[in-house]
Amino acid sequence: MRTAQVTRKTAETDISVEINLDGTGAYDMATGIGFFDHMLDQLARHSLIDMAVRCKGDCHIDDHHSVEDVGIALGQALSQAVGDKKGIRRYGSCLLPMDDALVRCALDLSARPYLVWNVDMPTAQIKTFDTELVREFFQAFSTHGGITLHVDQLHGLNSHHIAEAAFKSVARALREAVEVDPRKADAIPSTKGTL
Repeated sequence: MRTAQVTRKTAETDISVEINLDGTGAYDMATGIGFFDHMLDQLARHSLIDMAVRCKGDCHIDDHHSVEDVGIALGQALSQAVGDKKGIRRYGSCLLPMDDALVRCALDLSARPYLVWNVDMPTAQIKTFDTELVREFFQAFSTHGGITLHVDQLHGLNSHHIAEAAFKSVARALREAVEVDPRKADAIPSTKGTL
């Protein structure tokens, strides 16, 4: 089973994450941040990775610590669940439209974390959620998941649509990357022989 459980407890957050790479996209999110839960739902649903996330954070100060630390924990869980990466496709990409928004994602489960983020939210907030936290989440997720992650906004007028298109495009690319390649199920997808 390609599963992982991660707990992370700091002075700012108390987080538990469970994932199953071979799931159906089932989700159970409770971070105390409504919009963020909605985005995590999309990440699970469109990646077909079962995810359960619990976070108690210092949201009376800011949502920043909770969002970033969930990204850290989910990245760690992904890294654990793919293990030595034998048999995975490794790469994934998606061009995702959502009404006015069009977002492209390309990623590599390379163990060489790097984030390229070309996304410009037209508003500072979506309800009470700071839009800059979308990037913070993906920075933490890519760093701790060992993901080379490129996210580019090609079009977009509505911050909600842009953010949701970003999460969905990453999810679809991730689904492709973690899938087992039936033609190379016993091989590490690298000429180096390791990732």
